[in-house]
This record gives sequence, C-alpha cells and structure tokens, in this order.
Amino acid sequence: MIALSLAEIAEVVGGQTHDIPDPSAPVTGPVVRDSREVEPGSLFVAFAGERVDGHDFAAAVVEAGAAAVLASRPVGVPAIVVPDVQAALGALARHVVRKLGTTLVALTGSAGKTSTKDLIAQVLRRKAPTVFTPGSLNNEIGLPLTALSATEETRFLVLEMGARGIGHIKYLTELTPPRIGLVLNVGTAHIGEFGGREQIARAKGELVEALPSAEDGGAAILNADDPLVRAMASRTKARVILFGESDEADVRAENVTLTEAGQPAFRLHTPSGASDVTMRLYGEHHVSNALAAAAVAHELGMSASEIATALSEAGSLSRWRMEVTERPDGVTVVNDAYNANPESMRAALRALAAMGKGRRTWAVLGKMAELGDESLAEHDAVGRLAVRLNVGKLVAVGGREASWLQLGAYNEGSWGEESVHVSDAQAAVDLLRSQLRPGDVVLVKASRSVGLESVAQALLDGGNEGEVAAR
Repeated sequence: MIALSLAEIAEVVGGQTHDIPDPSAPVTGPVVRDSREVEPGSLFVAFAGERVDGHDFAAAVVEAGAAAVLASRPVGVPAIVVPDVQAALGALARHVVRKLGTTLVALTGSAGKTSTKDLIAQVLRRKAPTVFTPGSLNNEIGLPLTALSATEETRFLVLEMGARGIGHIKYLTELTPPRIGLVLNVGTAHIGEFGGREQIARAKGELVEALPSAEDGGAAILNADDPLVRAMASRTKARVILFGESDEADVRAENVTLTEAGQPAFRLHTPSGASDVTMRLYGEHHVSNALAAAAVAHELGMSASEIATALSEAGSLSRWRMEVTERPDGVTVVNDAYNANPESMRAALRALAAMGKGRRTWAVLGKMAELGDESLAEHDAVGRLAVRLNVGKLVAVGGREASWLQLGAYNEGSWGEESVHVSDAQAAVDLLRSQLRPGDVVLVKASRSVGLESVAQALLDGGNEGEVAAR
C-alpha cells in the first residue's frame, strides 16, 4: 500500500485511534486479514467471522510487527476502531485508488473470469507494473484488499468482480471505479440465486454502467458472440469495443485450431494489425479469454505482435484451473476442481476430448452448486455431453446431483458402462487407482464445495495407499 499515517487512515475511514503512541507513524506494509500474512508495518483487518474472530489475534499480529489493527472494538493494542470494518476497508481502498490515479481495469462474467484476469495481467505487466486479483478474491473483501496492494509504481490495476445478486457489482465499482470494463459472458452460474439469465445480465451490466463516458476515456469491452453481453452497449456512455470470433468484432480470432496436445492456436486481429498466437493453456474456450485480454491490451496501447507474444507465453497463475500434470507413468491429470458451472463444465469436457485423442479419457465430476430449478436438467445435460464427446468413462462423485450426472450419461450411452456413480472422493480415488493405465487422461471438476481437488492430488501423490482427507 502507499504510505499513509495511522492518523490519515483513521480520518479516511471515520475511525478512532486507540492505544497508538504515535498517530503519525506510517503503515508501510500490506493490508491483510490473515494473521499469517502480517509483515512489519502491516495494517491487520480484524473481521469477526462465524468460526474465527480476527480480534482474537490482535496482540499476536502487533507482536509480529503490525503497525495497528483495524477493528470494531478496542483490542488492547494499537488500533483504529470503526463501526463497520468492511465499510472502513472499502473506504480506505477507494481513497488509495483515487490518490494513485492508476488505470483500473475491471472484469466480470459467468465463466472464465479468473483465467482471463490472469491473461490480462500477464500481458499488461510486459508494458508496465501491474497489480491484479490473486485467485478469485473478487468480493467486497478481496477486491479492496487487492486494490490496497497497489503502490506508487503501479500503472495498471486489474480487478475481477463477482456477484451473487443485483447491486453487488455496482457496490464494487463504487469502491474502485474502473476506466475499462470487460464483460465476458452471461451464463448460468448462480442462476438459482439470481432467478434467470436476464437477471444475471442485469447484474453483470452494472459494470459498464459505472464506466466514464467515451469523452472521459471510458471503454466497455464486450463479447460480440454473446447476445446478452453485446446488448449491454446500450447501457454505457463509454466507447464500446467488441471481441470475439464474429466478423463484426474489433478484436477477433481467425483460423482457430487445436494442437495435438489440445492447446488453441489462432490468428489474432486487432485494429493495429494481426499476429499468430499459440497458447500454452488447454482448451478452445481460452480463445475467447485471450481475445478479451487482447482487447484490453490494445486499448492500453500494445501492438498486435506484442499481445500475441505475451498470450503465447502466458500460463495458468491460479491453482486448480485446468492444471495439467503428467505422471511418470504417462497418466495425465487435469485438475480443474476450483469451481464449476454448466458453461465451464462443457468447456472442460471439450478440452478433455481434444487432449485425449487416441488416449483413454476419464471425467471425474461432482455437483454444480446454486443452479436452483435448473439443477437436474443441467447435470443431466453434462452427463450426456460426456458421452457425446466420447469420454471413456464418467465417474460421478457424491450425492443427488452426481446421480443426475451419471443417469444422463447412462441414458445417452449405448452399452451402459460409460459411467459410474461413487459415494465420495475416496471411492473415486480407489476406483481410478485400480483401473488407470499409462497414457490415460483424467479430468477432475466440480463446484468448490465438493473439494474434488483432493482426488487430483491423490492421483498425483502416487502409490496405491493413503486416504483422501474427508470434506
């Protein structure tokens, strides 16, 4: 964070200083909410959660070097006490972002946010110092913490914005007002909470509504291939830039192919020229992500050749998202278990099919959460798609939703052995360890709550012994 005194921070957040011997002392370290991340000069943000209360760690973090604690009550050590810690954190982020004057890029969408954010960051940091959201910390706590990690040297701040309801993204844009807003797609993630795709589109479009006008430098980057996203052009005063495979897109891909390993290659066209891209990531769905990143980079002055080189060298920065690892025996494990929705499930299955040409493929899948009334139909459809893509075997893991996955595959299949339903992660590991052969490709994917990353990890740990931790 930029250096601010404790007195300045207290004024910004409307707080009172307690037990601070020198209010002019600066906060020189990061702003953190995890006591294990405290460094000398840090500001520790004490949230009171259902299971853990950060206030209980106040003495320990100050002993570890924290300059003070942002708290909702006095804690017996240097602290800035506020009525609402979350609101105070947001106010501090808003103050720092405005003071920095860095170019802020915000993105949202139903699927692909984190992968695209990682691509944008890897492209832009070739041009200038860039700070970006780590992992998927895209909510009202993670977003301001990321913004506060920017310094005077930061030129680009790339922030992922998530939403679980109307007004969420509007709130985030008020904390960190973007100049460039990117909307990837409108799918069915969290459709059970929103109530329909139109409501999801309404929520995602709050991002482009918050942008400055075209005259003031605002740029809305929209997916030309998604009608609900493209329609958001009418909701913004910013200049609209389209990306996609459509001929009408300003930034588009031509001659899209997949390498033998399943990595996308294409000809990138931007208003400044064209250049060839061969990605290190797996799956054709990354073409759209790459085009979105290219549109952002073009808007910020990078040439087509610079963008293409950066995209061709970019890798995966966030764990459990299409992490591809080959075991010594030739079995390839694809750990995509961080999260799942119908769109990302379909993309992952298609990537598996491309990677597994001439090899035996396994899809180890669990439930997709928060689908509401669409849950049965969506799980059934994913199971059927696995069979249509000639995935060798679907292993459906867990309870009711997994049974729907398995039933969809069973009903779509021709000989009844294309799928199997197992009770939990350990049963899946036991099955795979007994049946995997050298050269097989295994995809592991489910919603985060299922914890199927343990299956991928168990397969990579090797051997035929050991148990998966219960979750």
